[in-house]
Amino acid sequence: MASKIFRAVLRPFSEPWARASGYRKYGLIYDDLIIEESPVAQEALRRLPREVMDQRIFRLKQAFQLSLSFEYLPSNLQPTPEQDKAYFLPLIKQVQAETNEREAFDSLQFVK
Repeated sequence: MASKIFRAVLRPFSEPWARASGYRKYGLIYDDLIIEESPVAQEALRRLPREVMDQRIFRLKQAFQLSLSFEYLPSNLQPTPEQDKAYFLPLIKQVQAETNEREAFDSLQFVK
């Protein structure tokens, strides 16, 4: 309930925040910014299709190069809000749910 209200209040600010944060200027999409050091994120990365992983790596390398040269991607090549769709976060949520289910199953106590 509270999260629905929270989302409804913050949704109008999401697109201006995305423009102001500047990650699209480097050719990145939001899910490229997710830190991948946790075991759950590592497993989600492993499950990504090869083509999606290659695109992610390309965007990250391109953004790094642009950042080093103090440049931005030309505006016609920057991702649009329509292209900025989640591809990694749904996998992370799925892996986290599987992990939680496995931990709950492993902690079951059997009584004789």
